[in-house]
Amino acid sequence: MKLLLTDSGITNASIQDALVDLLGKPITESSALCIPTAGYGAPNADPGGPWRFISGRSIYPMTGLGWKSVGVLELTALPSIDEARWVSWVREADALLVNGGDALYLAHWMRESGLADLLPSLPHTVYVGISAGSMVMTPRIGQDFVGWKPTTGGDSTLGLVDFSIFPHLDQPACPENTMAEAARWAARIAGPAYAIDEQTAIKVTDGAVEVVSEGHWELF
Repeated sequence: MKLLLTDSGITNASIQDALVDLLGKPITESSALCIPTAGYGAPNADPGGPWRFISGRSIYPMTGLGWKSVGVLELTALPSIDEARWVSWVREADALLVNGGDALYLAHWMRESGLADLLPSLPHTVYVGISAGSMVMTPRIGQDFVGWKPTTGGDSTLGLVDFSIFPHLDQPACPENTMAEAARWAARIAGPAYAIDEQTAIKVTDGAVEVVSEGHWELF
């Protein structure tokens, strides 16, 4: 699977160029499935957030980029649907667009739905995450970002990449997310960790990691 792990979606030309490169064709010729699930799990969640993400009216550019087609894949519904049916939807999509919200809630439903097990078998699919949708691919998020608590406890996510992500660096809406705080967070995380702002994304292709940025970021 090819990954584009963003802080705030496709916010600039460099990140959009990276997305097109991963797709191997224009966005207008590509099909996508959007996954709103994480938007329900955050402590301050409201039903308007997932709707804005799905409808393309979110402040985070993702579903409204001019895709050839966009469908909705709600992970909480998948256990009640024939597996072969929804797996075919995923395999036919060029991209999975994954909403922000709560990373541990998203990780839980990725596992419960079976999507987590399917992801490694999708070498040509482009996974595009926003915030928690990006963090869910990492080994851990750190206690600072624990909101929804799994019954197993801890802060472990899917571990499909070997680095962690501190999002929303220097974001006015998150004044606590300073570089100094990111450094303290990183010191408590085992392994490499990136702090990224809204103009930054991390591109992963066949295990090779590239930072795409018109803003600020740091590797710890």
